[in-house]
Amino acid sequence: MKRTITEGLERPANGPPSEPRNAPPSIEPPAETASAGPPDLTSLVADLRAALGELKCLGSERLRRHGVSMGHLHAMALLERHGRLSMSHLAELLDVGLSNVTGLVDRMEERGLVERIRVPDDRRLVLVALTDYGRRLLEEMDVLRNDLLTRVLAQLEPESLAAVSVAVSRLRDVVREAVAEARAEVAATSSPPDPGGGQRHHRRT
Repeated sequence: MKRTITEGLERPANGPPSEPRNAPPSIEPPAETASAGPPDLTSLVADLRAALGELKCLGSERLRRHGVSMGHLHAMALLERHGRLSMSHLAELLDVGLSNVTGLVDRMEERGLVERIRVPDDRRLVLVALTDYGRRLLEEMDVLRNDLLTRVLAQLEPESLAAVSVAVSRLRDVVREAVAEARAEVAATSSPPDPGGGQRHHRRT
């Protein structure tokens, strides 16, 4: 009796022949498991700054239509945060000379963004404050950015949105700690040295 080459193989009813009974089991290569390592901080910072920059540019485009430049916007943000400021204090916060901030305030006053207020007790002291129009422009920019952020977050899945919420909350805490430490370092380096803080011993020869 002739033996065929398929003898010893079990053929399913509708399919290719199966492995021989005494054949060694086939070994499949293990599936590749990609280990998710920590994210690259450089790329993460770049992406975060780019996203925040898009929001900033969107608000700035709206303000430029009203004749508000980036310099105006910076000064307005400082006035919104600190309230009325003297010309010298505003120049210090902007890190510019007094003559430069005088010209800046002149242009902003022409556009109705700020106003000069003289102190009755000291006529030489001039304070700069936001006008209602300037404050309203900043509020409109905040509303525009909030609307855009809301639309962006609404596109995330519930699981991703929950993860973002936890990450942003943690990020806010870390930022507060970092800002507090940075301010403490600046205060320590800018304070004058204590003449009695240390003793020096000089050896006479």
